[in-house]
Amino acid sequence: MSGMDFFLNAKAVRLRSHHDKYLLAEEDEESVTQDRNGSSKNARWVVETVPGYDFVIRLRSCYGKYLTASNQPFLLGVTGRKVLQTQPGRLDSSVEWEPIKDGSRVKLKTRYGNFLRANGGLPPWRNSVTHDIPHRTVTQDWVLWDVDVVEIHVQSSPRQNPSAPPLPHSDSFDFEPYTKSLQFSRQQSSDSNVSSPSKAEGRIIYYHVAEDNGSVEDEGMQGYSLVFKGSGVEELTRKFEEETGLEGIIVCCRSPLNGKLYPLRLDLPPNNVTMQVVLVLPASTVAREFEQQGLL
Repeated sequence: MSGMDFFLNAKAVRLRSHHDKYLLAEEDEESVTQDRNGSSKNARWVVETVPGYDFVIRLRSCYGKYLTASNQPFLLGVTGRKVLQTQPGRLDSSVEWEPIKDGSRVKLKTRYGNFLRANGGLPPWRNSVTHDIPHRTVTQDWVLWDVDVVEIHVQSSPRQNPSAPPLPHSDSFDFEPYTKSLQFSRQQSSDSNVSSPSKAEGRIIYYHVAEDNGSVEDEGMQGYSLVFKGSGVEELTRKFEEETGLEGIIVCCRSPLNGKLYPLRLDLPPNNVTMQVVLVLPASTVAREFEQQGLL
Protein backbone atom coordinates (compact mmCIF):
# COMPACT_ATOMS: atom_id res chain seq x y z
CA MET A 1 0.00 0.00 0.00
CA SER A 2 1.24 3.47 -0.81
CA GLY A 3 2.55 5.45 2.12
CA MET A 4 2.42 8.81 0.37
CA ASP A 5 -0.35 9.90 2.75
CA PHE A 6 2.30 10.19 5.47
CA PHE A 7 4.00 12.89 3.40
CA LEU A 8 0.89 14.64 2.09
CA ASN A 9 1.55 18.41 2.11
CA ALA A 10 4.69 17.78 4.16
CA LYS A 11 7.50 20.24 3.55
CA ALA A 12 9.79 18.75 6.21
CA VAL A 13 9.64 15.64 8.40
CA ARG A 14 11.47 13.74 11.09
CA LEU A 15 11.75 9.96 10.82
CA ARG A 16 11.69 7.97 14.06
CA SER A 17 12.94 4.39 14.02
CA HIS A 18 11.73 1.29 15.84
CA HIS A 19 14.44 2.02 18.42
CA ASP A 20 12.82 5.42 19.14
CA LYS A 21 15.73 7.21 17.56
CA TYR A 22 15.64 9.82 14.83
CA LEU A 23 17.25 9.64 11.41
CA LEU A 24 20.13 12.10 11.68
CA ALA A 25 22.37 13.82 9.12
CA GLU A 26 25.82 13.93 10.70
CA GLU A 27 27.95 17.08 10.73
CA ASP A 28 30.52 15.53 8.38
CA GLU A 29 27.79 16.09 5.74
CA GLU A 30 28.16 12.50 4.57
CA SER A 31 27.18 10.04 7.30
CA VAL A 32 23.63 9.16 8.38
CA THR A 33 22.96 7.74 11.85
CA GLN A 34 20.25 7.50 14.55
CA ASP A 35 20.01 9.60 17.69
CA ARG A 36 17.43 10.21 20.42
CA ASN A 37 17.70 13.99 20.05
CA GLY A 38 14.91 14.81 17.64
CA SER A 39 15.03 18.55 18.34
CA SER A 40 18.28 18.99 16.39
CA LYS A 41 18.13 20.55 12.94
CA ASN A 42 20.05 17.48 11.76
CA ALA A 43 16.92 15.37 12.32
CA ARG A 44 14.94 17.53 9.86
CA TRP A 45 14.53 16.26 6.30
CA VAL A 46 12.99 18.31 3.51
CA VAL A 47 10.54 16.33 1.37
CA GLU A 48 10.72 16.64 -2.41
CA THR A 49 8.42 14.96 -4.89
CA VAL A 50 9.88 13.39 -8.02
CA PRO A 51 8.46 14.74 -11.31
CA GLY A 52 6.65 12.06 -13.26
CA TYR A 53 6.28 9.73 -10.26
CA ASP A 54 3.29 9.87 -7.92
CA PHE A 55 4.65 7.49 -5.29
CA VAL A 56 8.31 8.45 -4.93
CA ILE A 57 10.02 11.11 -2.80
CA ARG A 58 13.47 12.51 -2.12
CA LEU A 59 14.67 13.55 1.33
CA ARG A 60 17.15 16.40 1.71
CA SER A 61 19.20 17.02 4.86
CA CYS A 62 19.87 20.34 6.58
CA TYR A 63 23.12 20.45 4.59
CA GLY A 64 21.25 20.39 1.29
CA LYS A 65 22.30 16.81 0.52
CA TYR A 66 20.07 13.89 -0.38
CA LEU A 67 19.43 10.69 1.54
CA THR A 68 21.20 8.19 -0.71
CA ALA A 69 21.15 4.39 -0.98
CA SER A 70 24.80 3.75 -1.86
CA ASN A 71 26.46 0.60 -3.17
CA GLN A 72 29.12 0.65 -0.44
CA PRO A 73 28.94 -2.36 1.94
CA PHE A 74 28.59 -1.37 5.58
CA LEU A 75 30.44 -4.36 7.08
CA LEU A 76 32.19 -7.29 5.46
CA GLY A 77 29.91 -10.30 5.53
CA VAL A 78 26.77 -8.25 6.15
CA THR A 79 24.27 -7.68 3.37
CA GLY A 80 23.35 -4.11 4.34
CA ARG A 81 24.82 -1.21 2.35
CA LYS A 82 25.59 2.30 3.54
CA VAL A 83 23.04 5.10 3.51
CA LEU A 84 24.73 8.47 3.00
CA GLN A 85 24.11 12.15 2.38
CA THR A 86 25.22 13.02 -1.15
CA GLN A 87 24.81 15.75 -3.72
CA PRO A 88 25.00 13.89 -7.04
CA GLY A 89 25.57 15.86 -10.20
CA ARG A 90 22.50 14.16 -11.61
CA LEU A 91 19.58 13.14 -9.41
CA ASP A 92 19.17 9.43 -10.08
CA SER A 93 17.32 6.50 -8.53
CA SER A 94 19.80 6.23 -5.63
CA VAL A 95 18.16 9.27 -3.99
CA GLU A 96 14.58 8.13 -4.60
CA TRP A 97 12.48 6.39 -1.94
CA GLU A 98 9.04 4.82 -2.22
CA PRO A 99 6.96 5.10 0.99
CA ILE A 100 5.01 1.90 1.72
CA LYS A 101 2.38 1.93 4.44
CA ASP A 102 2.63 -0.69 7.18
CA GLY A 103 -0.07 -0.04 9.76
CA SER A 104 0.58 3.30 11.41
CA ARG A 105 4.17 3.39 10.17
CA VAL A 106 5.97 3.45 6.86
CA LYS A 107 8.75 1.60 5.07
CA LEU A 108 11.00 3.48 2.67
CA LYS A 109 11.96 1.30 -0.28
CA THR A 110 14.74 1.96 -2.76
CA ARG A 111 14.07 1.61 -6.46
CA TYR A 112 15.91 -1.72 -6.29
CA GLY A 113 13.81 -3.31 -3.55
CA ASN A 114 15.86 -2.66 -0.38
CA PHE A 115 14.49 -0.84 2.65
CA LEU A 116 15.86 1.97 4.81
CA ARG A 117 16.89 0.13 7.95
CA ALA A 118 17.73 1.42 11.45
CA ASN A 119 20.14 -1.01 13.08
CA GLY A 120 20.52 -2.02 16.71
CA GLY A 121 22.98 -4.36 18.39
CA LEU A 122 26.60 -3.71 19.28
CA PRO A 123 28.97 -1.11 17.76
CA PRO A 124 29.64 -0.40 14.98
CA TRP A 125 26.24 -1.86 14.11
CA ARG A 126 24.33 0.12 16.75
CA ASN A 127 22.85 3.46 15.57
CA SER A 128 23.92 2.80 11.98
CA VAL A 129 21.53 3.16 9.03
CA THR A 130 21.71 0.87 6.02
CA HIS A 131 19.46 -0.29 3.21
CA ASP A 132 18.72 -3.98 3.14
CA ILE A 133 16.02 -6.65 2.97
CA PRO A 134 15.44 -8.07 6.48
CA HIS A 135 15.28 -11.86 6.41
CA ARG A 136 14.88 -12.57 10.11
CA THR A 137 11.85 -11.95 12.31
CA VAL A 138 13.85 -10.08 14.93
CA THR A 139 14.87 -7.39 12.41
CA GLN A 140 11.57 -7.02 10.56
CA ASP A 141 10.62 -3.94 12.60
CA TRP A 142 13.98 -2.27 11.92
CA VAL A 143 12.67 -1.05 8.55
CA LEU A 144 9.58 0.62 10.06
CA TRP A 145 9.54 4.41 10.63
CA ASP A 146 7.19 6.85 12.29
CA VAL A 147 6.80 10.08 10.34
CA ASP A 148 6.63 13.36 12.29
CA VAL A 149 5.63 16.25 10.04
CA VAL A 150 7.45 19.36 11.30
CA GLU A 151 6.59 21.75 8.47
CA ILE A 152 3.78 21.75 5.95
CA HIS A 153 3.01 23.40 2.65
CA VAL A 154 0.16 25.85 3.16
CA GLN A 155 -2.22 26.15 0.26
CA SER A 156 -4.44 29.21 0.44
CA SER A 157 -8.03 28.70 -0.63
CA PRO A 158 -10.81 31.23 -1.19
CA ARG A 159 -13.19 28.83 0.54
CA GLN A 160 -11.12 28.61 3.71
CA ASN A 161 -13.15 29.09 6.86
CA PRO A 162 -12.15 32.54 8.20
CA SER A 163 -12.84 31.42 11.77
CA ALA A 164 -10.49 28.41 11.54
CA PRO A 165 -7.09 28.85 13.19
CA PRO A 166 -4.22 29.40 10.75
CA LEU A 167 -2.08 26.42 9.88
CA PRO A 168 1.56 26.59 10.98
CA HIS A 169 3.93 27.17 8.08
CA SER A 170 7.02 29.04 9.20
CA ASP A 171 10.51 27.57 9.34
CA SER A 172 10.40 27.84 13.11
CA PHE A 173 7.42 25.50 13.43
CA ASP A 174 8.35 22.34 15.28
CA PHE A 175 7.05 19.60 17.54
CA GLU A 176 8.58 18.39 20.77
CA PRO A 177 10.20 14.98 20.24
CA TYR A 178 7.90 12.12 21.17
CA THR A 179 9.05 8.72 22.35
CA LYS A 180 7.19 5.50 23.06
CA SER A 181 7.87 4.82 26.70
CA LEU A 182 8.00 1.01 26.51
CA GLN A 183 10.38 0.82 23.56
CA PHE A 184 12.46 3.70 24.90
CA SER A 185 12.99 1.99 28.23
CA ARG A 186 14.01 -1.26 26.64
CA GLN A 187 16.51 0.25 24.23
CA GLN A 188 17.87 2.77 26.72
CA SER A 189 18.69 -0.04 29.10
CA SER A 190 20.49 -1.88 26.32
CA ASP A 191 22.45 1.19 25.22
CA SER A 192 23.48 2.46 28.62
CA ASN A 193 24.88 -0.74 30.08
CA VAL A 194 25.86 -3.05 27.26
CA SER A 195 28.82 -4.56 29.04
CA SER A 196 27.05 -5.30 32.34
CA PRO A 197 25.29 -8.69 32.30
CA SER A 198 21.97 -9.30 33.92
CA LYS A 199 21.95 -10.95 37.30
CA ALA A 200 19.42 -13.48 36.06
CA GLU A 201 20.26 -17.17 36.35
CA GLY A 202 22.55 -18.38 33.57
CA ARG A 203 26.13 -18.26 32.39
CA ILE A 204 27.95 -15.05 31.43
CA ILE A 205 29.42 -15.16 27.93
CA TYR A 206 31.86 -12.43 26.84
CA TYR A 207 32.25 -11.92 23.10
CA HIS A 208 34.06 -10.00 20.37
CA VAL A 209 33.39 -9.80 16.63
CA ALA A 210 36.35 -10.95 14.54
CA GLU A 211 37.92 -9.10 11.63
CA ASP A 212 38.07 -10.74 8.19
CA ASN A 213 41.22 -12.71 9.06
CA GLY A 214 39.99 -13.77 12.50
CA SER A 215 41.92 -11.17 14.48
CA VAL A 216 40.15 -9.31 17.28
CA GLU A 217 40.87 -5.78 18.40
CA ASP A 218 41.42 -5.50 22.17
CA GLU A 219 40.85 -9.22 22.62
CA GLY A 220 42.55 -9.00 26.01
CA MET A 221 39.57 -6.98 27.20
CA GLN A 222 36.40 -8.74 28.34
CA GLY A 223 34.34 -7.20 25.55
CA TYR A 224 30.55 -7.27 25.43
CA SER A 225 28.55 -9.80 27.34
CA LEU A 226 25.22 -11.54 27.62
CA VAL A 227 23.62 -14.00 30.00
CA PHE A 228 22.67 -17.32 28.39
CA LYS A 229 20.51 -19.91 30.13
CA GLY A 230 20.76 -22.76 27.63
CA SER A 231 23.49 -25.21 26.68
CA GLY A 232 23.07 -25.71 22.90
CA VAL A 233 25.26 -24.01 20.30
CA GLU A 234 22.36 -23.44 17.87
CA GLU A 235 20.33 -21.72 20.56
CA LEU A 236 23.35 -19.62 21.53
CA THR A 237 23.90 -18.63 17.89
CA ARG A 238 20.30 -17.42 17.61
CA LYS A 239 20.75 -15.47 20.83
CA PHE A 240 23.82 -13.73 19.43
CA GLU A 241 22.01 -12.93 16.17
CA GLU A 242 19.20 -11.29 18.14
CA GLU A 243 21.70 -9.42 20.31
CA THR A 244 23.90 -8.11 17.50
CA GLY A 245 21.61 -7.89 14.48
CA LEU A 246 24.17 -9.89 12.46
CA GLU A 247 23.05 -12.89 10.41
CA GLY A 248 24.72 -16.24 9.79
CA ILE A 249 27.43 -15.73 12.41
CA ILE A 250 29.71 -18.56 13.55
CA VAL A 251 30.35 -18.82 17.29
CA CYS A 252 33.99 -19.72 17.91
CA CYS A 253 36.54 -20.25 20.68
CA ARG A 254 40.34 -20.00 20.58
CA SER A 255 42.46 -23.08 21.06
CA PRO A 256 44.60 -22.75 24.20
CA LEU A 257 47.36 -24.66 22.34
CA ASN A 258 47.89 -22.61 19.17
CA GLY A 259 45.52 -19.65 19.56
CA LYS A 260 43.57 -20.52 16.42
CA LEU A 261 39.80 -20.11 16.19
CA TYR A 262 37.57 -23.12 15.87
CA PRO A 263 33.74 -23.25 15.63
CA LEU A 264 31.78 -24.45 18.64
CA ARG A 265 30.06 -27.73 17.75
CA LEU A 266 29.35 -29.45 21.07
CA ASP A 267 27.13 -28.39 23.95
CA LEU A 268 28.50 -25.73 26.26
CA PRO A 269 30.45 -26.71 29.40
CA PRO A 270 28.33 -27.67 32.43
CA ASN A 271 27.73 -25.68 35.62
CA ASN A 272 27.19 -22.38 33.80
CA VAL A 273 30.90 -21.59 33.71
CA THR A 274 31.79 -18.18 32.27
CA MET A 275 32.92 -18.29 28.64
CA GLN A 276 34.80 -16.09 26.16
CA VAL A 277 33.85 -16.49 22.48
CA VAL A 278 34.53 -14.82 19.14
CA LEU A 279 31.84 -14.21 16.51
CA VAL A 280 32.96 -14.82 12.93
CA LEU A 281 31.05 -13.32 9.99
CA PRO A 282 29.90 -15.81 7.32
CA ALA A 283 31.60 -14.10 4.33
CA SER A 284 34.96 -13.62 6.04
CA THR A 285 38.25 -15.26 5.06
CA VAL A 286 38.37 -17.29 8.27
CA ALA A 287 34.84 -18.65 7.61
CA ARG A 288 35.96 -19.84 4.17
CA GLU A 289 38.94 -21.52 5.79
CA PHE A 290 36.57 -23.34 8.14
CA GLU A 291 34.66 -24.66 5.13
CA GLN A 292 37.83 -25.82 3.39
CA GLN A 293 38.89 -27.64 6.56
CA GLY A 294 35.47 -29.28 6.89
CA LEU A 295 34.77 -27.60 10.21
CA LEU A 296 31.32 -26.29 9.20
